[in-house]
Order: sequence, then C-alpha cells, then structure tokens
Amino acid sequence: MSEPWLVVVDPQRVFADPASPWAAEGFDSVVEPIRELASEHEGRVLVTRWVPGAERVGSWRTYFEAWPFADRPADDPLFDVVPELADLATTTLDAPTFGKWAEIEAATGAGPELVLTGVATDCCVLSTALAAADGGATVRVVATACAGSSRTNHERALDAMALYAPQVEVVRA
Repeated sequence: MSEPWLVVVDPQRVFADPASPWAAEGFDSVVEPIRELASEHEGRVLVTRWVPGAERVGSWRTYFEAWPFADRPADDPLFDVVPELADLATTTLDAPTFGKWAEIEAATGAGPELVLTGVATDCCVLSTALAAADGGATVRVVATACAGSSRTNHERALDAMALYAPQVEVVRA
C-alpha cells in the first residue's frame, strides 16, 4: 500500500465562524492538530470544500429551504477555506455533496489509505469515511483533528464510525 493521504474535510469559514448556523463546536481547537498532520503528509494533502450545487434537485431543494443562508454561489467567501489552513493543500476538491469519496478516489486512485480530519464530524467527515471504506479505502479518523456540530454529536459520529472497524479506525490520541 502506498503512503497515506491526509484529507482535511471542509475547513471553511461557514463552519469556523461562531456566528454561522453551521459553526462546528471546537473548530479552533482542530487547526493545530491538522497543521501537524499536514507536515507529516507533505505532498499528500487533500482539502475538500462543500459548495452548493448549481441545481436544487430532490432532497437538496428541501435542504436549502431549511438552510436558506447557504443558498449562495459556490464562489461566495463564506465557502472559502479558513486562512489558517489555506496553505496546506496539495489539491483542493470541491463537491456539492456531504461525502467527498468520489472526488478523493479520483485524486488518489483505488484503495488508498486515508487519514481523515476536519468538519463536521457528524456530517461530512462521517459521510466521507463510510463511503471511502465502502469503496475499499482504509480510513483512519483522527478524533482530535475533527470537530462536530456539538461535542455530543462529534462523539456520536466517532462511535458510529468505530463500528466499521477494521475498515475505519478512530484514533483518539
């Protein structure tokens, strides 16, 4: 197996800003652990961004009805990567989906080993981890480098991902 890729899931202003309806509790506390991991994965760092799709079809229609503040163009500054992590990426991958496995697989090839970090543990990290494992990737989720919508939801998502061992390993230290 080749060297693992670090995937920093959605480190964007919309999740970092405490005033945002989507603020990830503890976002500031994951910046340094992510930077440390990036230094260990030089040349193999993917940063993802959730961006709204151009069309509101199916469940996305009702999603944006529930979250109208996020119904903006994909290039809105709200969706920018936070300045503290903007310099990390070897590649930045944008997707209008919670899970980013298809984009990650296209960038890394089949069966990669992934180290997942980012936000929100209980949405985009979870969706990415499970799809990646299902797609044959080996996934290690670094708990201290992830933040969720709340501490409780963060822990619940980590517990759910741990159920997928040995394909998904949650590292808590």
